[in-house]
Amino acid sequence: VQLQASGGGLVQAGGSLRLSCAASGRTFSSYLMAWFRQTPGKEREFVADINWRGLSAFYADSVKGRFTISRDNAKNTVYLQMNSLKVEDTAVYYCAAGLGDSTYPYWGQGTLVTVSS
Repeated sequence: VQLQASGGGLVQAGGSLRLSCAASGRTFSSYLMAWFRQTPGKEREFVADINWRGLSAFYADSVKGRFTISRDNAKNTVYLQMNSLKVEDTAVYYCAAGLGDSTYPYWGQGTLVTVSS
């Protein structure tokens, strides 16, 4: 599976962005999909994941209630809708495809989100 993330950019605090991650391959619907983020000098941080049918999602406490992960298996795409953005949400956001066992063998290239005050 090859993943291509997009949708990052510069936004003011309180604003919204929607990230997309397009996947190649016919087995997209078989994977747990997730978003992670990373800032310089820090470890990569889990943001959210969604199961293969899109019926179950899990969020980091830091984004719960503000971010929504969704997927469209017909389009081989997973989304991250980010609302009420905060300066501390500034990071490079990565999408990943996992096997449901806490491992993520496939990663996108990352898209930068910058939230200004």
